[in-house]
Amino acid sequence: MASHSRSQSEVRDRGDSGRERIGAAAYELFSREGTLSVGVDTVIAKAGTAKMTLYRNFSSKDELILDFLQRREQIWTREWLQAQAEQRGRTPQERLLAIFDVFGEWFRDVDFDGCAFLTTMIEVKDPASPVRQASVEHLANIRRFIATHAAEAGIKDADAFARQWHILMKGSIMAAHEGDLQAAERARELGVLLLKSHGVEVGRTRRAARRR
Repeated sequence: MASHSRSQSEVRDRGDSGRERIGAAAYELFSREGTLSVGVDTVIAKAGTAKMTLYRNFSSKDELILDFLQRREQIWTREWLQAQAEQRGRTPQERLLAIFDVFGEWFRDVDFDGCAFLTTMIEVKDPASPVRQASVEHLANIRRFIATHAAEAGIKDADAFARQWHILMKGSIMAAHEGDLQAAERARELGVLLLKSHGVEVGRTRRAARRR
């Protein structure tokens, strides 16, 4: 199975500048190991560049992490999760449920790496930190995607619904970290009940033949 994280090779193809090589290396390392345990020297070694090249492009490790979070939103949130949900569902409610179909495959992937936004937010305790604030904002962007589809499905308080749905998403990710490979299916069942409680009819989502 091709993992969404491997699409970072596509990012490398966009250019071979020092900044791009460092950003691509940091993305791979931070996705797999988190931002706290990976030092800049490890990133430099992975990128095969000089330390001067890193600091010429990123003034601090925080800036490097912010770049990572932006890449993660583009690659994980937009190009993978949202794109797959749109592809698999014909109606707004089917697209919302498709998130858990995608998660079910992701949780069984040997490259399952969890939610980088949650991990980074937990690692950075200072609420005033730009890194923590960015993590929170990237999570909010996921809720905006959910709220858009909730509103299209006729749900009145789309923001409140999106927060409930996001809890199901985040909870299933953490359960998958515990080793529950059926976490996505369990969350999907709860999602069906949540949609029905809002008077939304639920159909079946299409499983995509091609995965990122």
